[in-house]
Amino acid sequence: MNTFKLIVSSPDGNKFEGDAEMLTVRGIEGDLAVLAGHIPFVTTLKPCDCKIFLPDGTEKIGSVDGGLLTVSSERVTLLSGSFNWK
Repeated sequence: MNTFKLIVSSPDGNKFEGDAEMLTVRGIEGDLAVLAGHIPFVTTLKPCDCKIFLPDGTEKIGSVDGGLLTVSSERVTLLSGSFNWK
């Protein structure tokens, strides 16, 4: 599966920076998944679990208190006021 560059950041610094195969979060209009090559967009996030699927087949789960998700052709950036690994 193709990968994309993902950055997850909070006021405490970057919580994740690396390649991912998929990211799932809850946007303002519902759940969404981001894959490599996704159309660029920006959305507000609701408080939710954030699942990061890694190229080695593992999954990391964290919780966000809301935030902003930006998808561009270069990278996906998740900005949150609070991010905690589960």
